Amino acid sequence: MEEAWTFLSDPKNLKRITPKYMGFDILSGAERKMFPGQIIQYRLTPILGIPFRWVTEITHVQEGEYFVDEQRFGPYAFWHHKHFIKKTDTGVLMEDIVDYKLPLGPLGWLAHALFVRFKVKQIFNYRKKALNEIFNSTT
Repeated sequence: MEEAWTFLSDPKNLKRITPKYMGFDILSGAERKMFPGQIIQYRLTPILGIPFRWVTEITHVQEGEYFVDEQRFGPYAFWHHKHFIKKTDTGVLMEDIVDYKLPLGPLGWLAHALFVRFKVKQIFNYRKKALNEIFNSTT
């Protein structure tokens, strides 16, 4: 649990568990271990290499148990992401609960149906695989 929490509460590790095609770079705010009120700025290029900025705030941290990030500026009309870390019989489980809404009304709904839902799921599947490789390595 302690090793997993140490890794997950260091914002610099987010790049390590994000697909390379996202063009993910942290611009600022990752100099310290996670704390409530921390603002982190990113640059991403997830669609056709078009860059955009994303700013999140760490709003809640319960040491060793969970943390929450919320978008302050970025592609979503609303983004609220809870990360729960739980000890299991076989190790540690991270449960992500994401609530989000796209802007642009019906156009946003269409984008969600056509590709956003799939991309979000794909990113979290990648993170699950990456975390399993980091923490469940047999080498």
